[in-house]
Amino acid sequence: MAYALDNAQADRVFAALRNDFRVYAPKRFPKEGRYSDTDVIRYAEIENFSEIVWDTKSDYPAKEVITPIQQAIFYFTEDEYRASKDPKKPILILARPCDINAQRIQAKIYAGNGGYEDYYYKRMKDLVKFAMMECNGGDDTCFCVSMGTNKTDNYSLALRFSKEGVKVSVAEEAFEGYFEGMPKEEYEPAFVEENELKVTVPDLSDKKVRLALKSHPMWKEFNGRCTSCGSCTVACSTCTCFTTRDIIYGDNPEVGERRRVTASCQVEGFDQMAGQRELRNTAGDRMRYKVLHKFHDYKARFGEEHMCVGCGRCTHRCPEFISISATVNKMSKAVEEIKADLAKEGGSCHE
Repeated sequence: MAYALDNAQADRVFAALRNDFRVYAPKRFPKEGRYSDTDVIRYAEIENFSEIVWDTKSDYPAKEVITPIQQAIFYFTEDEYRASKDPKKPILILARPCDINAQRIQAKIYAGNGGYEDYYYKRMKDLVKFAMMECNGGDDTCFCVSMGTNKTDNYSLALRFSKEGVKVSVAEEAFEGYFEGMPKEEYEPAFVEENELKVTVPDLSDKKVRLALKSHPMWKEFNGRCTSCGSCTVACSTCTCFTTRDIIYGDNPEVGERRRVTASCQVEGFDQMAGQRELRNTAGDRMRYKVLHKFHDYKARFGEEHMCVGCGRCTHRCPEFISISATVNKMSKAVEEIKADLAKEGGSCHE
């Protein structure tokens, strides 16, 4: 069933939803951006319909609802410890298709990584339902169509916003009651069919090609450009790296809490081992690791899709204006050159 709600009707529906759900959506925070007098749009719990930012891509992804940047995992004393309390109230997240698809990718990492299921991720994810926000095509950093993440059927509600209100398609019958008495109207959800930006992901199935790409000079340019700040991974829809940190209460080192804190493979020292050894000790090495992980390693391990959903947030947030789409296209060109050279030498072999 589908409905057409004006702003007042939408406010009433969302008020009813908030009785049963914690409702999260992109929300504007004035004057909290990274530059003076700029805003930031991030996911947060909303109190009324007018707070939803539907016409601009959020600066940060929906993943922060399920895996917060900081999260208490257990509390301890010198004699015992206890896990942080399980959240109880269901969660409804208003998200675009790329962010919904990103959660499918994260689930494979958190819930299916080597047979280990991450308890803290699962207890949140099990509470979540999605309301799919139709996308207006994003901005000039989006390339979801190239990544195949422009469409999804994983939603309980589909929403098409306008200045006058919102059209709603109810995909899960349990939500029909919230729209009782609301005006009905034909509405079929639509998805982005083409982005301004297009990305070609190279075929890296040949091991010799991958080894040659690893030492390609294209990665060295990032030594002079990338500042290793980690902004790209914090803004990424699918990155999952974290560390743990103990917070001590007062002067007693035996009483406190352990937190899971978002970390980044792009920050110097992330991969530091015993003896202070780092496996990737230049910005170029770290960039290569991130890009190949997104556009080869994840798919090679899980076998279905690449890890990047093409949301473009990493490009948008980079203080040095490093474009992930330009990097991948440059990598594709480098791979074609490598394949041509190997063919001349007769050295190409597929695994």
